[in-house]
Amino acid sequence: MQSTIIGAPVTQIEGPSKVTGQTRYAADVDLPGMLWGKILRSPHPHARIVGIDASKAWSVPGVKAVVTGQDAPGHLMGKVLRDMPVLCWDRVRYIGDRVAAVAAETPEA
Repeated sequence: MQSTIIGAPVTQIEGPSKVTGQTRYAADVDLPGMLWGKILRSPHPHARIVGIDASKAWSVPGVKAVVTGQDAPGHLMGKVLRDMPVLCWDRVRYIGDRVAAVAAETPEA
């Protein structure tokens, strides 16, 4: 069976606007009252979470929300098995596991 897709060139209709800087990306949008979000990820491959002190994050001007797994334990996600916590609350399972989320007025905050 011959494929007409595999190995065929794909026309990039948005190519010219991207290379000339005309394309708008999500990072280019600035709406009134918009907040920027960051996720704190674990540097450890396996660890128990004893507690998270968010006082330094709350002390930064412009920070509007700090959420940890303790704030909403039990929220699970996953494509095959719903066994991955949105934010870890008792342990992390791999480097990069999500531990906390921060929303602020600027990306620098």
